Amino acid sequence: MSEPKLLKLVIAVLHRDIVASLRRGSEWSNPLVFFVMVCALFPLGIGPQPDRLADLAPGILWVVALLASLLATDSLFRGDFDDATLEQMLLTHQSLYPQVLAKTLAHWLVTGLPLSLLSPMLGLLLHLPGEGTVPLMLSLVLGTSVLSFIGAIGAALTVGLRKGGLLLSLIVLPLYIPVLIFGSSAVKAAIEGAAYLPQLAMLGVFFLGALAFAPLAICGALRISVDQ
Repeated sequence: MSEPKLLKLVIAVLHRDIVASLRRGSEWSNPLVFFVMVCALFPLGIGPQPDRLADLAPGILWVVALLASLLATDSLFRGDFDDATLEQMLLTHQSLYPQVLAKTLAHWLVTGLPLSLLSPMLGLLLHLPGEGTVPLMLSLVLGTSVLSFIGAIGAALTVGLRKGGLLLSLIVLPLYIPVLIFGSSAVKAAIEGAAYLPQLAMLGVFFLGALAFAPLAICGALRISVDQ
């Protein structure tokens, strides 16, 4: 398939999935509502002391964003599997790689990107110092994109299971840990006045690796799940 046709295929799948997610509503709203509600509960649970909240804010925001991203991952391929669109994708002569790449990017655009844009507001709620706001957004933009690709692999492996949510969590959560470590440490380093670009660079490396290799793993996982 020529490059213009591949690009048109990616854009078509991307547009279809974004429109479908926006129409369903729950796919983009549930992670945001979860993110806001859980972050709002922390001042009630650990106390309203600004210094204590500021110290814990990077870890809290990153952990809750990770869980919010995971919340919408199970549905990434579920709808296509239920209506047999996924089987058509596997049987067609068109390459599967650009299609799963577009679907994963669409998932990030309706879940990970809104979480990243909302994070400064919740940072204020948790008394996050101003020095950490920009690193928080940058680390979440890079990190949630990696989380989407990793989560897509797990979603592809469990799409054929009737109740695969728990298994999906067990598969992907250990793989989320390096992203969580570098993402939260970038924010902490910025707050402390230290260099945070090395952590962002590592997240960039994770993103490039996921962008290149995760779609291959997703394609293989989908073929295994549909053939079962």
